[in-house]
Amino acid sequence: MALKYSRQREMIKDFLKTRHDHPTADVVYMNVRRQNPNISLGTVYRNLSLLADIGEIQRLRLGDGTDHFDADTSPHYHFICTKCGSVIDLKMESIEGIKEIAGANFNGTIDGHVTYFYGTCGNCAKTEALSI
Repeated sequence: MALKYSRQREMIKDFLKTRHDHPTADVVYMNVRRQNPNISLGTVYRNLSLLADIGEIQRLRLGDGTDHFDADTSPHYHFICTKCGSVIDLKMESIEGIKEIAGANFNGTIDGHVTYFYGTCGNCAKTEALSI
């Protein structure tokens, strides 16, 4: 079944493609609303969910109770700053081999994994160093 074209959905995707900070639905809504003042928060939520479900964007569940969204659907890893909450793409080699390590003593099949790295981002580390 082909997905019917939606101007709102295209606006949401276009906005996400300009961002690398993995915005929440509320941030997407506030920004897309500048172009289309009639768009509702519900429309943004529904379209983000649909786009994530069909694999056109990534939904990141980082444990903060709020979904974040990423237009980059290529396999990559994320760093979450425990000070400011920023979400940053990590430039690193793939650790796909972790599935084999995890499956070595597991009686089943591992199809994938989600890995987040946590710590202090460069901006927060710099701020901490200045306040010492």
